[in-house]
Amino acid sequence: LIALIPVAITFLIWRFVQGRRSSRKAVLLLGLCDAGKTLLFARLLSGRYRDTQTSITDSSAVYKVSRDKSTNVTLIDLPGHESLRLQFLERFKAAARAIVFVVDSVAFQKEVKDVAEFLYQVLVDSTVLRNAPALLIACNKQDVTMAKSAKLIQQQLEKELNTLRVTRSAAPTSLDGSATGGPAQLGKKGKDFDFSQLPMKVEFVECSARGSKGEEGEADLEGLEKWLVKVA
Repeated sequence: LIALIPVAITFLIWRFVQGRRSSRKAVLLLGLCDAGKTLLFARLLSGRYRDTQTSITDSSAVYKVSRDKSTNVTLIDLPGHESLRLQFLERFKAAARAIVFVVDSVAFQKEVKDVAEFLYQVLVDSTVLRNAPALLIACNKQDVTMAKSAKLIQQQLEKELNTLRVTRSAAPTSLDGSATGGPAQLGKKGKDFDFSQLPMKVEFVECSARGSKGEEGEADLEGLEKWLVKVA
């Protein structure tokens, strides 16, 4: 009986964790303005191209991830404007099973600091750290010749996030403005940051919501769609 007690405790903890995870059905689409989140959202749902404009509110819809349509998640497209994005993240972060952080692969070189700043704010959030939702960095607009590769984007983001970690000396605040009680610790102390140090699994994919043939063609979202099947 004594030997069975640790097994029973482990099982109960596992059931508790699985229960909490199953209650989180949202996949959040995050990123800067003009990264292509809304078009990606529309392509996943309907497969069709549509003209989009900068979002000022969230959009949500049920996305069927399996062929028999028995498995689904709720896709939520959040505004990317600097004055809105943290406000909407605060509203939906607790329900997130997974996060798709969309990056404009064409404009990445000039936006890398802004991209890293937003991603840093997401990664040090206490709710995100506690729930550890799966994270996908979707390197969008790969149909454009000047698009940066997922590998280069990963390397540059790791470098910028490491710099942010070093330069943040003040105690961070949560999204509601309250202090978290100490300096942010992103990754492992004493080591240069890389994504493998995070509590959640992080993957990178190259994609194109527009597609190589533009409005008349299909989007290139195969990597993203396969990832959604895994996290559903």
